[in-house]
Amino acid sequence: VWSIDYSTFDSGQYLCSGSDDKTVRVWDVETTKQLRLFNGHSSHVFCVKFSPYRHHYHGVSNHRPIVCSSSCDKTIRFWDFETSKEFQILNGHYDGIAGIAFSPFNNGRYLCSGSYDKTIRLWDIETSKSLH
Repeated sequence: VWSIDYSTFDSGQYLCSGSDDKTVRVWDVETTKQLRLFNGHSSHVFCVKFSPYRHHYHGVSNHRPIVCSSSCDKTIRFWDFETSKEFQILNGHYDGIAGIAFSPFNNGRYLCSGSYDKTIRLWDIETSKSLH
């Protein structure tokens, strides 16, 4: 496991984890049970975050938790907790993406990513565009 993040919603406590086995998983902290398994990355998952942004994800209701992950496969992926499906991919880095962080402003609409391609990118996740 390379990364974990913590969140509370629906009066529960949850962890998400990103692993060398190419998976993203969500766990219930109280029961210690795995609730979700997200498959889609083709290489190990470096970083996972629960998204604070809830407004305009394509086809996803405002109240569902969203998990975001970055991988050595050069992609950032967004996962719908309710359906366990990937619904958005950010492409633009030329090497693995080691870390991601949501903006503390604009309700987390912007995502920063750092890659082994020696660049840091700022993304607008509402438009899926790399801004800088």
